Amino acid sequence: MTTDRSHTSLDDDLEQYGGDDLEERFLRKREELEVDKYFRALVKLEGSDLHMKVGRPPIVRVHGALKELNRPPIELEEMCRLLFPMMNKRHRKIFDRDGGADFAYTVEVDGVNWRFRVNMLQQLGKIGLVARRVNNFIPDFRGLHLPPSIEKLCHHDQGMILLAGVTGSGKSTTIASMLDYINHHYRKHVLTLEDPIEFVFTEDKCLINQREIGSDVRDFAIAMKHAVREDPDIILVGEMRDEETFMTAIHAAETGHLVFGTIHASSAPSTIGRILDLFPEEMHAAIRSAIAFNMKGIIAQKLLPSIKEGVGRVPTCEIMLFNPTIRKLILESEDEKLADAIRIGAEEGMQDFTMSLKQLIDDELIDRKTAFQVAPNKEALKMALKGIYVSQPGIL
Repeated sequence: MTTDRSHTSLDDDLEQYGGDDLEERFLRKREELEVDKYFRALVKLEGSDLHMKVGRPPIVRVHGALKELNRPPIELEEMCRLLFPMMNKRHRKIFDRDGGADFAYTVEVDGVNWRFRVNMLQQLGKIGLVARRVNNFIPDFRGLHLPPSIEKLCHHDQGMILLAGVTGSGKSTTIASMLDYINHHYRKHVLTLEDPIEFVFTEDKCLINQREIGSDVRDFAIAMKHAVREDPDIILVGEMRDEETFMTAIHAAETGHLVFGTIHASSAPSTIGRILDLFPEEMHAAIRSAIAFNMKGIIAQKLLPSIKEGVGRVPTCEIMLFNPTIRKLILESEDEKLADAIRIGAEEGMQDFTMSLKQLIDDELIDRKTAFQVAPNKEALKMALKGIYVSQPGIL
């Protein structure tokens, strides 16, 4: 007899495909998971993301564009069969409780293990998946087409460095490249606290410990409590998403550590306001002081499609280094003047998006159309391409 599953609840599917033995089945049948073929397709197509939604074929993002794979839409029963075996008992419990779960996933493709950052989600009562492919190696600054001044930030012994940008702007890759640079040039202890772990580092000169939140340690608060007893020189704390995370990170920077983190902000100057938004107004003066005296640099990134053969996307970067002028403006709440301070600080290695876009055009990495589509100030970019940079007179 055929069972009609068109109205089966998600709880029923969890019961059928989950259970206490799910982790054992996950480990035992890891090589046999049917869903792996879609991850392999993503790698072979050199895509960045895999989307799986009931009623649609699998969709991959290649060079920024979404493309359907050539197969029929996936129905609910097949989706459950594909996705539930990916989760171990801990992930299943989180998914059941929260309606979603994040974890790392590994698939072998032509003898190479590829890592993915997976978000298992529920929408309209149906299970779905979005997975981000993580590069199997950590490119250096030149391989990522990052400006040389980013190397300057890697030489600090203490303070905080933030990467700003939207989801998928390459923040994690840039931080990984910076940490790997340190790994090849200094003898230090690097401690990463990640949810989930993305890049797995190969130790060179550094001692590197990578802890996954939820798997290696229960939560971020406990991980940071442990961190102060683990003698780190450098700490990667992940995303600055709330008051507690930022205060914990800034305290680590104040006590002699070099701290790396990410934040959702559109530009380097606007990052200051984004941090302040995490706190009540009565704390803003104290937070401005903490930022001014502990922040070493903020890098804002966007990824753009490249016109150079063999290069998929390249980052346009805004770099704000914390020199005396930047610190003074932040302490005096004159954030509107930061953009001009960045332009004036070009000789120190600072740059705004206009300067970055011009350089990418000059290096024949992007075309003018792409540059003007994302330029914060199109007139400023037109002038820059003619070799003219204009600051507001008397603003500093």
